[in-house]
Amino acid sequence: MGRFGGVAAGHPATVDAGASVLAAGGNAADAAVAAVFASCVGETIMTGLGGGGFATYVDAATGTVTCLDFFTSVPGLDGGTVAPMTAIDVSFGGVPMRFAIGAPSIGVPGVVAGAAEIHRRWGRTPWPDLLSPAVALAERGVPLPDEHASTLPSVAPALATGEGRAAYAPNGELLRGGQILYHPGLADALDRLAQAGSEDFYTGLLADTLVETVRAAGGRLGPTDLASYRVLSVPVRRTMFAGRVVYGRDDLNRTLATLAALPELSRLDEGDRAVAMADALSGPDPGGPGDTTNISVIDRHGNACVVTTTLGIGSAVWLADYGVHLNSMLGEGELLRGPLTPGHRMGSMMCPLVVLDRSGVVMAAGSAGASRIRTALLHVLVNHLVAGNSLQDSLSRPRFHVAGPLVHTEPGVSTDSMTALVKAGYDLNEWATDRHYFGGASAVSPTEAAGDPRRAGAGRVVPG
Repeated sequence: MGRFGGVAAGHPATVDAGASVLAAGGNAADAAVAAVFASCVGETIMTGLGGGGFATYVDAATGTVTCLDFFTSVPGLDGGTVAPMTAIDVSFGGVPMRFAIGAPSIGVPGVVAGAAEIHRRWGRTPWPDLLSPAVALAERGVPLPDEHASTLPSVAPALATGEGRAAYAPNGELLRGGQILYHPGLADALDRLAQAGSEDFYTGLLADTLVETVRAAGGRLGPTDLASYRVLSVPVRRTMFAGRVVYGRDDLNRTLATLAALPELSRLDEGDRAVAMADALSGPDPGGPGDTTNISVIDRHGNACVVTTTLGIGSAVWLADYGVHLNSMLGEGELLRGPLTPGHRMGSMMCPLVVLDRSGVVMAAGSAGASRIRTALLHVLVNHLVAGNSLQDSLSRPRFHVAGPLVHTEPGVSTDSMTALVKAGYDLNEWATDRHYFGGASAVSPTEAAGDPRRAGAGRVVPG
């Protein structure tokens, strides 16, 4: 039997873009980059060219694991005053939450630089070829999945205002599932990046447009902020889990430390396992929708690339004529840890990770969901590596999320688990709907690829 590659992501169109590159002979880095740009067309409720993210890469030939940080930086290196942010309430799971948007909420974007750095380090397919699937998608638009459409009313105050109305409410009403999401001008932006290179976003025409747009709207981002932006190679952390080694970065959720704190789960029954997981996950929950997306890729050579990106809630500021929505990271309260010093990189809860054994990559996975990223990844790892479920079943099985003494449960969490949690002193909040809250993971193994049904995820295995 030949070796396989696979792509998993938060939208079928994103998966198609990455899979097409793998099928044409590209490697994991190439497929991930193509998928990232496709996600910036079809998953704009979650991510976009104006956002930031992280990547974890495994080089099969050397066994080297690398973690890249291309998240947003704090602007202000050029000085200048800044207007107040605009506070908005977003109802998520029936609970109103406060965010801040507008030009002052915009951090220095890193998605374009991050994709370029992945390609520079490990890619081999010509750069323009990796953007061509996204350009084609942007020219015709992409069907909006039902799962994305159900989230749109909650985030409409940030997305479907100003220039965003043309994309999300083109006829005066918010898009419904199956309707075409089309961003006027986005194909031009992507085509420009394909021809002029990623540098255009930081020192070229797109950079000039970005600065003019943000400054005119009262933001602080300036030309020095963009020109000095660099992708960072950050320390790789590791921990043992279920007899394998998990690699990832330090994140605000302390995902790897949570894995390390778990007992040997295979020796516990279902109820005791649920309590052990809840104890490891316990802590304050800052909440928030977690509008983020993830892409996981393994190629037939055993290389793996996991990329997680986000716009935050979105700033409601768009690049005129280019269909690019800019992030709202400075308005995301859960990320504000300490002073906002110009040039400093912001923290995040995103944690793209890989799992290895002596034979190579066993699994590559990441998730969306803000404070629920760690929760979703833990459930997926336990379901697949401890319980032995398939990847798709591991992503689909019901989850629970811990917020202090309160455990939020999806429909279908077993009676044994809930009984044990109550006996251990936890209070339960049993959710009936809105599974978007519980994260959106995607994962690949050498033989499987699966996306999270909570967010219209998909996966595809590509023969070698």
